[in-house]
Amino acid sequence: MDILPILATLKRHKTAAGLIVLQVALTCAIVCNALFLIQQRTERMALPTGMPDNELVELDLSPLSGSLAPEVASRADLQALRSLPGVTSATIINQRPFGDNFWANSLRLKPEADAADVGAAFYMASEGWLQTLGLRLAAGRDFNAEEYMDIEETEKADARPVTAIILNQRLATRLFPDGSAVGQIVYAAGPDPMRVVGVLETLHSPNPGGQDDQQVHTMVVPVRPHYHNAVYMLRCAPEQRADVLKRAEAALLKVDPKRMVTGKRFFSEQRADYYRQDLNMAWLMAGVCLALLLVTAVGIVGLASFWVQQRTRMIGTRRALGATRGQILRYFQTENLLLTGIGIVLGMSAAYGGSLALMRLYELPPLPWFYLPIGAVVLFGLGQLAVLVPARRAAALPPVAALRG
Repeated sequence: MDILPILATLKRHKTAAGLIVLQVALTCAIVCNALFLIQQRTERMALPTGMPDNELVELDLSPLSGSLAPEVASRADLQALRSLPGVTSATIINQRPFGDNFWANSLRLKPEADAADVGAAFYMASEGWLQTLGLRLAAGRDFNAEEYMDIEETEKADARPVTAIILNQRLATRLFPDGSAVGQIVYAAGPDPMRVVGVLETLHSPNPGGQDDQQVHTMVVPVRPHYHNAVYMLRCAPEQRADVLKRAEAALLKVDPKRMVTGKRFFSEQRADYYRQDLNMAWLMAGVCLALLLVTAVGIVGLASFWVQQRTRMIGTRRALGATRGQILRYFQTENLLLTGIGIVLGMSAAYGGSLALMRLYELPPLPWFYLPIGAVVLFGLGQLAVLVPARRAAALPPVAALRG
């Protein structure tokens, strides 16, 4: 019964009605995509590392003039660090997840240099890396003592080749989708074969969060780096981390005082800093969503209040002819429902188009369909709440006072 009078009224206020429709459409398009991007960021930040984040600390050193030979200092460093009170295990590794360095290599299943390969983040680690990092093997074993070698050995012309390698689960599945990777042969930079001895459940790359091969695939070889291009990782009880860092710094400088500790921190801080931009972006997008919803609500309230004033005589006439307060209230709510519905339909189309643009420009996944009804429900609810106060004020007008006005 109210649809025809509503449409007739809206035709007389095309500009105001069009502005509300466009505002709702814009809010719907932005909110749907922003909610999806927030969800993507929060999922990325919540990605489990498979490591005891709150038990790990790390130290970086740089040599000064007159420092000991790096291979000599590194061996002495590890011996000193492992003997510290509170340290359960320690290792030296060329890079760590969420770090600044990024070493990468590629693996292939054939020795030919032109064979198809898969990129992966490339870790070199000394004994104790598996225990220190708290990683778990999904299959196979850790490296044997005889498989380890110093990085200097790999640089010699007559060096023995690296014969063992451990892959993370995603890389193992990529290379060997039809069976177990353990025992299989792979090739890296040269023609020397490496046997896969283990598969890790999880090991993030230093730059996780994306979908590139080097961001999801990782491998570890039994090569001891030296401190010039590596980081010391220590595992201890969470409440002992600060004390362990102090003792570790003192122990390292005691081994060779002609060095400088360039970085020391908790691993959990390293991870938090890595995701700082994602967290800020999520908060920014949440703020934009709230601001848009607030502006839309204010616009609906303002327009509804204006229309109540413009239609005082119409409301009084309807009340005098027997219209109840509930009917007047439903009139304005139905009117808002029509405007919001048109805006949502336009907004969902714009949201889908915006998602396609983000896919092309930033290689983001497509917007899942269920975000569209979520955005529609939010805006329908917002519209009804926003119009409720002016609609109730209109319904409360006495017929005599309305006609007199």
